[in-house]
Amino acid sequence: MQQEAEIAPDQPLKTALYPRVLLKISGEALMGDQGFGLHPPTVQRIAKEVQKAHQRGIEICMVIGGGNIFRGLSGAAQGMERAQADYMGMLATVMNALGMQSALEELDIHTRVLSAIPMDTVCEPYIRRRAVRHLEKGRVVIFAAGTGNPYFTTDTAATLRAMEMECDAIFKGTQVDGVYDSDPKTNPDAKRYDRVSFDEVLTKNLKVMDASAVALARDNNLPIVVFSLSEDDSMTHVLYGEGRYTVVSAN
Repeated sequence: MQQEAEIAPDQPLKTALYPRVLLKISGEALMGDQGFGLHPPTVQRIAKEVQKAHQRGIEICMVIGGGNIFRGLSGAAQGMERAQADYMGMLATVMNALGMQSALEELDIHTRVLSAIPMDTVCEPYIRRRAVRHLEKGRVVIFAAGTGNPYFTTDTAATLRAMEMECDAIFKGTQVDGVYDSDPKTNPDAKRYDRVSFDEVLTKNLKVMDASAVALARDNNLPIVVFSLSEDDSMTHVLYGEGRYTVVSAN
């Protein structure tokens, strides 16, 4: 197929820094310039980024937030019971996972959605060994419904699943090209880090992932790579140590 020929790998897999990764993106990343829900062109663009990495032989799993549909903390702040609001947020992540699965399968990428809350009609239940087998068969795996428990964010779920899948890194796709000491959108003098330690992220409260997710990654020596998903081929470049990104690690 012509499209495959244009983006076929020009480097062997062994040169990739991270042969198996978990890509974590927020639900808001799927909104595009809308204020709510899924923006199909944006979902398709992210799916194409995943396709390019997948065609190079990278094993990819994903966790997508649900904030574009419902955010548990916001619901709790408005008077809902926190656990109930969190379960609603988990269901929102399933909707996003199914939307991303549809976009990936339109690109002929076999994709499986595994939910921590069983709902056999629309996706598979999360079983660790089954998920590992899907990855080994070259399928993209999307983990939905967080950890299946309230009071835990999708950041924590992403770290947990990355460890269970024995991923080489968590890839955190954002709107900026790395970790800054302040918001680069509002502060033109914001300092960007090429590399930063887990402890520094926690001490300085740098906005990478929530503190429990960062601490879990630190305790298991799992690097977090922060990069911009808004640039073409950004994920593929980072996989081979190219482009602009920040690595959060022990050192």
